[in-house]
Amino acid sequence: MSTVTIHPSVDAGVSRGDPNFAGGTLRCQCKSDQIEVHVQSNVAHNHACGCTKCWKPAGAAFSVVGVVPRDKLEITKHAEKLRVVDPNAAIQRHACKECGTHLYGRIQNRDHPFYGLDFIHVELSPESGWEEPRFAAFVSSVIEGGGARPEQMDSVRTRLNELGLTPYDSLNPPLMDAIATHIAKRNGVQQ
Repeated sequence: MSTVTIHPSVDAGVSRGDPNFAGGTLRCQCKSDQIEVHVQSNVAHNHACGCTKCWKPAGAAFSVVGVVPRDKLEITKHAEKLRVVDPNAAIQRHACKECGTHLYGRIQNRDHPFYGLDFIHVELSPESGWEEPRFAAFVSSVIEGGGARPEQMDSVRTRLNELGLTPYDSLNPPLMDAIATHIAKRNGVQQ
């Protein structure tokens, strides 16, 4: 078994969710006056994401993110602490101004294929039963974000497969690694 670190919620193995789970509350990581977001639905398409935009806990190479219907998400406490991380991004990620935790991501463009779905991180919920991560996306992007070096990618993909999280990229993995390595070098993340 590989020792590559993916995300704290899956590194010891992926725990199955409860198909009857009906939702819960997400909280930012502030010590007091936490933002609370109530979700009246389980997530769908929960996955490990290697992109450079998704929020990751310290030390994680990937985020774990799923989607819920927009009308099933409600901010119930401290909405005033939320800010949009990048107003130009397709997914408007709403994060706590104080601790930086991303509470949800929303697509405003009605023409986007995922309009109507909000992106959330179920690890921010104390409730268990959320759908488990089922695949890994944008795997090569962990190079851009500094989560892995190009020569580690075979080990990263091996670990994802061991966890049952089939890795996906837009092109074949070596081509995506090459693209990501180029971007990482340009951004000063890799030499």
